[in-house]
Amino acid sequence: MKILKFPLARITIWFVLGVLAAFYFEPNPLLSLISCGVAVLLFGVAYYFSKKDFIQKTYFGYATYLVFFCVGIITHALHNEKNSRVHYTHIIDGGKHSVEVILLEKLKSNPYSHRYIAKVTAIDSVIVKGKILLNIKKESLKEEFQIGSRLLISGTIYEPKEPGNPHQFDYKKYLTYKSVYGQMYADAPAIQMSSKTEKSIWYYAARFRSNIIQNLKKSGFRNEELNVAVALILGQQQDISPELLKDYQFAGAVHILSVSGLHVGCLMLFIGFLLSPLPKTRTGNILKLTILLTFLWIFALIANFSPSVTRSVVMFSFVAIGKYALRKTNIYHTLLVSVFIILLFEPSFIFDIGFQLSYCALFFIVWLQPLFSSLWKPKNIAVNYFWDILTVSFAAQIGTFPLSLYYFHQFPGLFFITNLLVLPLLGIIMALGVFVMLWASFSIVPSFLIKCLEWSLYILNKTINRIASFETFVFQDISFNWQMLLSCYLLLFATILWFKKPNFQKLSLALVGLILFQLAYLGNEFTSKNQEELIVFNAKRNTIIAQKKGTRITVFSNQKLADPTMDFIMKPYLTGSFGRIAAAERIGNLMYFKENKILIIDSLGISPKNQQPDIIILSQSPKINLERTIQNAKPKMVIADASNYRTDVERWKTTCIKEKIPFHSTVEKGFYSLSK
Repeated sequence: MKILKFPLARITIWFVLGVLAAFYFEPNPLLSLISCGVAVLLFGVAYYFSKKDFIQKTYFGYATYLVFFCVGIITHALHNEKNSRVHYTHIIDGGKHSVEVILLEKLKSNPYSHRYIAKVTAIDSVIVKGKILLNIKKESLKEEFQIGSRLLISGTIYEPKEPGNPHQFDYKKYLTYKSVYGQMYADAPAIQMSSKTEKSIWYYAARFRSNIIQNLKKSGFRNEELNVAVALILGQQQDISPELLKDYQFAGAVHILSVSGLHVGCLMLFIGFLLSPLPKTRTGNILKLTILLTFLWIFALIANFSPSVTRSVVMFSFVAIGKYALRKTNIYHTLLVSVFIILLFEPSFIFDIGFQLSYCALFFIVWLQPLFSSLWKPKNIAVNYFWDILTVSFAAQIGTFPLSLYYFHQFPGLFFITNLLVLPLLGIIMALGVFVMLWASFSIVPSFLIKCLEWSLYILNKTINRIASFETFVFQDISFNWQMLLSCYLLLFATILWFKKPNFQKLSLALVGLILFQLAYLGNEFTSKNQEELIVFNAKRNTIIAQKKGTRITVFSNQKLADPTMDFIMKPYLTGSFGRIAAAERIGNLMYFKENKILIIDSLGISPKNQQPDIIILSQSPKINLERTIQNAKPKMVIADASNYRTDVERWKTTCIKEKIPFHSTVEKGFYSLSK
């Protein structure tokens, strides 16, 4: 690949590897600094001995890579707030405290709470730093707090919990990627609001967005279309309904709702058009560039510097600099520079799903679309336009296909129809939308402009809804793990390289990629077929037990499989374990797994006599004397699932400690797995 011949490409790869190494291995900051110093010293020595040579020595290249690997480690260490001595995680103890916070960002609310990202400034008057997730009960809050509000909250900072059930979304890890290591739950009566407001750039950006939205509402913009417009132009998806979001996912158009390169590119063209009357002199070009960059970065601020927006604005900033400096820019160089600069300032973006998907899509469009485009060159302008849309769509979808399967386990089969119908309309919506938003930032927008944008968005939503209604073409619950992800990308790269310039070596690499992908798939299938386990799930107010034998899973529960709770718990497990439900049965009092006898005591409190179970499962808060039950049954383990009252679980835990019997509460420790 030509891109790997660029020195910047290799430097960026080693820098990214350094960031990943620092995240997963968490080296000591002082040791990292010393290592970086040693690497710089080695680089200096290598440079001294090789500077006289026209062609650099190999060891100089290795020394350069080592330096940037260490720079990646140091970059992550400097941005890891937990390394600070005044970070709140070093002083919280699970008790109740007086916590002072400043609201930074409004998140999408859930059915019960308004959610914010907040900066902690003090705990019990002790100055600290760090970010938390703040949940405030909706029923107790009459009016939402504004960004920048200073709050004094009496409550407890909890460490986010790991997934309670196997293969579920790891929200704790997700928050860690955003440098959020704690969360609070509060009622409005426990919150005191300060009269002073933190007037940072986030405050003014939020006020600006709020002013636009209020003016659009006063102009008569309908709510559903307004929420989509705010997502498309301002990057705020908090108020989009779950049903509409699901339609966009099923139609393969969810990327439209995330402000990205397409949106920033339209904005750049629109601003460039407005600036076209300026003279094409050196002074005129400098003025155009200054105005354009200012608008792009203000837009990034308004969109809260989300990873996709930041990536797009950085990249288009370099494109603009090259354009107005009258120098041709290499798109690969632009991509690499934007990756390097973004991760240098915010290394955690490397873990953001949107960041990964957007860069994969853009790289494959640049790399693969010309190959598709060369297959057919229509002479008709209209046909050529739609052919370009189709080739761009396929290139982007091929590039993001493995990541989509890995993260979301589904694939929209009608994505190409969606793009053919939606992208032409989206260009009109973006141009009109930017104009309307600019107008709304000053005053109420004329009715005819509102109606034009509203109807455009209505047609867009109806088109998406119609495509999403063909659920047969949405392939869901596809099992796909990290081994298959890596081997799939190897297969993709090798195959494309072979198509671009066929030879025996590239064909061999493609065949190796195919074999590795097959081995990854067959290896997982073999592991799954030989796996046997029994799982007690962490299901709130319910008891769900599953017994897996190979790919066949028997579910024991007293509720229907169609129940939302059952679906929420079982779908990730089935997908992640490469299994399928073979049978569903009601829960009895006795179960057997290998050599283990399992006694289940439910709300009836029935405990068969003369039984010597290895494991006792307590569900639905049975009224029993656990101490006497343990003494009679002599089990090796006691498990309490999430269907029990918390007070009962605490009492049973104390009893088990007294009787020296291992105790597992699924609420506290998550699911319980008994493997072969």
